[in-house]
Amino acid sequence: MVNKKRLIKTIQKLISLDSQNPPGDERKISEFVGKYLKDLGLKIKTYTFSNKRINILATRPGEKHLKSLLLTPHLDTVPAGASWKTPALEAKIIGNRIYGLGATDCKGNLASALEAINAIVEDDVKLDYDLIFAATADEESGSALGLIPLLERKLLKADVAVVLDADDFEIVITQKGLLHLTVRIGGKKAHGAYPWLGVNAIDIAAKIIIDLKIQHQNYIKNKYLRAPTINVGTIKGGDKVNVVSDWCEFELDFRFLPGSTEKEMLRSLKETITKYTRNYKIEIQGIQDPYYIDPHHSLVSSLVSAMQGLGIKPRISGSEGATVITFFKAMNIPAIATGFGTEGCAHIANEYACLDNLYNGARVLVEFLKKYKFNT
Repeated sequence: MVNKKRLIKTIQKLISLDSQNPPGDERKISEFVGKYLKDLGLKIKTYTFSNKRINILATRPGEKHLKSLLLTPHLDTVPAGASWKTPALEAKIIGNRIYGLGATDCKGNLASALEAINAIVEDDVKLDYDLIFAATADEESGSALGLIPLLERKLLKADVAVVLDADDFEIVITQKGLLHLTVRIGGKKAHGAYPWLGVNAIDIAAKIIIDLKIQHQNYIKNKYLRAPTINVGTIKGGDKVNVVSDWCEFELDFRFLPGSTEKEMLRSLKETITKYTRNYKIEIQGIQDPYYIDPHHSLVSSLVSAMQGLGIKPRISGSEGATVITFFKAMNIPAIATGFGTEGCAHIANEYACLDNLYNGARVLVEFLKKYKFNT
């Protein structure tokens, strides 16, 4: 049975263990999580892809060993900053709230998961499948030292996955794709008093950006997501006020829906740029595919059933931003995200989570794990 007092003690301990990223050091928190799970009889492995960056993998073998289900929160937090009213690592409880760095993102989810596993072991619940738990490093900086290499090197294998990194009992089944790139426009220098003698790269970039912003592309609508977006994140160019700029570069953030691809985004971008110039270069910084899982998949239906059985209203939703779900798509592992933090509290000063939510979240996970059946 889920023990609320034990859960509160766990979340307080987790918050007290500094895992801010940057600088990035998950040693203390991973040691605590590893010992917690080892004491419950789980088989523990640790993986390190850079100094101080520790990932914990734990397994509880099932009765049949035919399939495996993964639960995965992350260990790191964003930096606290200087705006906290109380010490960020103090884990202060006021009423139904616990304040502290990571309370919502993502140590509350981590604590709920640990308590759920504790209850499963304590009650000697038999699962048909292997339960895998991965507490990963470096999520706040892109997971290059955590989930990505674990999956790519096949150190972490699962048939289905539940990412514990969301708020208020939402069930994330879809998310936008991401394309980050830099466009560099070339021009021709001239004296600022005689601009007709040159080609101003900044002027060209401005026309391109305006054109991109007013385009209305056809796209496959998704009821869980807003329309595709383009954001100009940075722009710079030119050398001096009285010199016609022969260079300008700007960074673009594309967010696109399932049914579209980065190739389509790039083709459209190039068509727009070449309307104004052929003197350009594009450098891609990052790509993540969009993601969608059928809302009737057993991951979704089982989690909905577990929540409803405890009188909790599930929220099936989509994510406008990038999450680690797409890393599972690349490995053909069906995945969803859920969590029990408080919406709007991630990455803020005086971050908090509701203790009742964390308690009920642990109860939801227990019911979900007990009743989960793989799609046949």
